[in-house]
Amino acid sequence: MLIIANYSLFCCLCLAPDFRGDKSCVEKVAMAGLDVFAHNIETVEELQSVVRDNRANFKQSLEVLMAAKEFAPPGTLTKTSIMLGCGETPEQVVKSMEKVRAAGVDVITFGQYMRPSKRHMPVSEYITPEAFDKYKVLGDEMGFRYVASGPMVRSSYKAGEFYIKNMIDRDRALAAQQKLSVA
Repeated sequence: MLIIANYSLFCCLCLAPDFRGDKSCVEKVAMAGLDVFAHNIETVEELQSVVRDNRANFKQSLEVLMAAKEFAPPGTLTKTSIMLGCGETPEQVVKSMEKVRAAGVDVITFGQYMRPSKRHMPVSEYITPEAFDKYKVLGDEMGFRYVASGPMVRSSYKAGEFYIKNMIDRDRALAAQQKLSVA
């Protein structure tokens, strides 16, 4: 916290697990002074059991993201990421985006799934740059505050970091202003 307090250019992001749905754990992390609470849903709802550990699921991940939004101080963003190329359909991606946005998530990233080893699930499809562009446009239209979408984008994607930091600073200044006007 001392580093964050003394260096306002830093953006403190925590990529959190789902804590097996334990909201008290989500609350502790969300209230720890973060700028961004991130938790990745990884894939569309229909492929969760194929892609993710069987202890994780789409509904639980959405609940974690909603709880983080509820517990975090004003100005804290929530973020998630989806890997494409696992066998999902465009309709499934759009439906998942709608559910994520309805959960109040601010930032979403899309990247190409790459098989880390032969023990892992093979790539089902290499997504075209045009398809990534389409998801970016759709995300913007749905009201996500920031969307990064491309084959090389990862959940820790840095290209939007300064943009996100500026959003956070604006949101916190507005929240402080509103607090003063109420007092």
